[in-house]
Amino acid sequence: MRTKAYYRNIQKLVMMALLAVVAAAAYMLVEVNFNNERLFFYALKLRTPKLIVMVITAFVIGGASLVFQSVINNTIVTPCLLGMNSLYTLIHTAVVFCAGSTSVLANNANLSFAVDLVIMGITATVIYGWLFKKTNYNVLYVLLIGTVLTSFFSSIQSTLTRVMDPNEYDNLLSTLVASFSNVNSEIILFSVVVLGVLIFVLRKDLALLDVITLGRQQAVNLGVDYDRTIRRLLLGVTICIAVATAMVGPISFLGLIIANLSRQLLQTFRHRQLSLGSALFGTIVLVAGQLIVEHVFTYSIPVSVFITVGGGLYFLYLLLTRRRV
Repeated sequence: MRTKAYYRNIQKLVMMALLAVVAAAAYMLVEVNFNNERLFFYALKLRTPKLIVMVITAFVIGGASLVFQSVINNTIVTPCLLGMNSLYTLIHTAVVFCAGSTSVLANNANLSFAVDLVIMGITATVIYGWLFKKTNYNVLYVLLIGTVLTSFFSSIQSTLTRVMDPNEYDNLLSTLVASFSNVNSEIILFSVVVLGVLIFVLRKDLALLDVITLGRQQAVNLGVDYDRTIRRLLLGVTICIAVATAMVGPISFLGLIIANLSRQLLQTFRHRQLSLGSALFGTIVLVAGQLIVEHVFTYSIPVSVFITVGGGLYFLYLLLTRRRV
């Protein structure tokens, strides 16, 4: 039965969608030469791939963060805190280190993305699936081990870059720094196809998220194959993080910000509404942030810096204000 709160949330989502459209329109049209048709279409040609990538990134990171929080049953945990970004960076660096920057794996964006995606999907599912089951989904143990894994993955990646040829490192570095000014637009179509297939395959598991948040025992009592569902959802989260990282680089804390803002605004446990709200928040944050970066700071500071600093402060705020149960 749909309540008044449900319809109030629909109104909030409509308002957020309008804000996202306004931000997107401003990004596309600010400082565009309307008098010169060639310059006008040239500006749109440059900005359109960036806007598409920002929208995709907002949807995949927002959705992945919400799913991950439901799996862990904790709202202050995101994939970046457990080292998934670092794992992707390590895998991508290892592929370039072993195959070389001149190989087909490095030069073909779609093939490179596919290899990274498969390796990360298998590795993350094995590591984190075993980790969650072994710790009985205890958030404190998961966070502690996640911090260790982040340091471990980063240390290995740093070691590989130190012994890597300087020219190959220069080619690699541009793919490891989060920036919407230099997006990997070659994999947009591939990413959309992957995400479409992922949503179709996991549609039944995603529908169980509202039940999974009740806890393992309650979900099992309601007939949910808990372990199988968690493994499949974890694989979906891994693929989403890989897609976002491959297109724009690692963005720490973005998922934490937009997922919790969505929860605070909507005050509901319906994951359909929360996912849409998180995606809209992400679109507004990324598009408005990139607009400021390009036209106020003239590309001197990437938007990822503001997100990382703001996300770190927001994480501390959530830790300090979280109610004890």
